[in-house]
Amino acid sequence: MGALTFVDVCSGAGGLALGLEQAGFEPRLLLDEDELAVTTLRANRPQWNVLHTDLLDFDPAEHPVSHDVDLLAAGLPRVRSSATAQRVDTGRETRLLEAAVYLVHAVRPRAVLIENVPELVHSEIHQPFRDFAHAELDHLGYTSSWFDMNAVDFGVPQSRKHGVLVAVRREWAGAFRSPVPTVREPMTVGTALGPSMAAGGWTDASQWAAQADQPAPTLVGGSKNRGGADLGPTRTKQKWATMGVNAHTVGDTVPGPDFAWQPELGRENMVKLTVEQTALLQGFPATWQISGRKTARYRQVGHATPPPIGKALGRAVAEALNSDSAAPAAG
Repeated sequence: MGALTFVDVCSGAGGLALGLEQAGFEPRLLLDEDELAVTTLRANRPQWNVLHTDLLDFDPAEHPVSHDVDLLAAGLPRVRSSATAQRVDTGRETRLLEAAVYLVHAVRPRAVLIENVPELVHSEIHQPFRDFAHAELDHLGYTSSWFDMNAVDFGVPQSRKHGVLVAVRREWAGAFRSPVPTVREPMTVGTALGPSMAAGGWTDASQWAAQADQPAPTLVGGSKNRGGADLGPTRTKQKWATMGVNAHTVGDTVPGPDFAWQPELGRENMVKLTVEQTALLQGFPATWQISGRKTARYRQVGHATPPPIGKALGRAVAEALNSDSAAPAAG
């Protein structure tokens, strides 16, 4: 049997696609509406077939390579976590969720993977989408599983929760099991970033790493309408401060040998994380290049699905699709 194939929509910086590749899948087509994200994908995987287009404008009939793949994957822009969310709700995120489900009609994959916020799985405000997705996918012959995952349970040095829908064609659905955690002890920020903090000759790097003895809080990419890059809302910044990190901005370089780290004197005396370091906190390999200027690069990182989440999901889907116990298709 050859490699399993997938189509990935709203691919962003490629975190989900990279994880699926690590799980043994080969992409037939990736697409994203953001030009810099497309540049990032092409820079890291020149052999991938990457299309610069909005999912809402995508016509699979014009791209027959997308048909009859094993998996349709979608790490979609985050829907609101609650009815009281601060940002303006344009409805675009919900339309993208619905578009991904409608795409199943044309692509006819053996499995569907949609990744988003955990509230998509649990919150009452997203019950209409869950009802819609269940009805559409059931009609097409899929059995749906809804569950959540925390990236920290899969080796990512960050507490980051994900809501997941996996729908598998009924022939293979009985063999699907949601991923189980791959690590017992969470990786800390200090362990993940200690070597990079020391790379510029900073003599206090090991002392800093010892203090950064917990996983990172969730990185937040923000919208294109926001200003410069920062690591998240007020509570998140406060948690970063306990690790001696100035979370009000993103740094250009790692600390040099003369940097005086004195967090007790305030945030200007704390270290700043670089975009490359935030990518490590998302589980990207150090070799993964993010295109664009600093704020745009950080936004891509913050919006990404951690590759280890994609890998765990890919392995779970592959195990089901490769199962010898697949039930015969209904006549």
